[in-house]
Amino acid sequence: MSDLSGRTTIVVGASRGLGHGIATAFAEAGAPVVAVSRTAAEFPEPANGAGTIQLEVADAGDPTVVGSLIDRHEPQAVILVAGASPHLRPLQQHTWETFSANWQTDVRIAFHWLREALLTPLRPGSRVVVVSSGAALAGSPLTGGYAGAKATQRFITGYAQDEARRAGLDLTFTAVLPRMTPLTDLGRSAAKAYAARNGQSEEEYLQQMGPLLTPQIAGAAVVELVQADAASIAPGYLLTGAGLQKLA
Repeated sequence: MSDLSGRTTIVVGASRGLGHGIATAFAEAGAPVVAVSRTAAEFPEPANGAGTIQLEVADAGDPTVVGSLIDRHEPQAVILVAGASPHLRPLQQHTWETFSANWQTDVRIAFHWLREALLTPLRPGSRVVVVSSGAALAGSPLTGGYAGAKATQRFITGYAQDEARRAGLDLTFTAVLPRMTPLTDLGRSAAKAYAARNGQSEEEYLQQMGPLLTPQIAGAAVVELVQADAASIAPGYLLTGAGLQKLA
């Protein structure tokens, strides 16, 4: 996978934020990209006539859509970034519906795509990257079930790798857990809410987070991960403004 030319990459949740940065980075690395999102999005023209970006407006949580997109495009890399924006409020102010929103969306999307990758299966040598969240490690008390949903995404990515190994499939699954960044809509809202909860200004809160993760850094990191030798890929990574860090 070191050469992405001609290797179709599906990026699910590509319309904004980290997903947009990841889709753009793969196209610039030479890959034909299928950018899946619920809404239309615009992308810069890849430099030097490198890869391409084809937009697919679709519900990534619909299992019939998942199977159709994989059958039609035959990807050799699938990057799952899509998810619901959680409601930012203390536990007692959640309803069950707001608390469970990320289980119904984020986990469902990961489940359907991981399942289809194994059942189809994807071509030998293919890679699947599930973009979870650093909240899976640290918790997230203002987002209801978000942290638990993101931890479950990480768990089922590991389950998929085990099943691929048991079936003798040459597929690599890994989870990437990005740290909160104010350079996405979700991160910006969360930083504001947590700063207020801690009695800090947003600037004070963000200063303690270290180098900020940008969509461009995320894109470069995931491209590097997909291009790496499969034997060197860990089950999970923390992603910060400083890049990828293997998780134990």
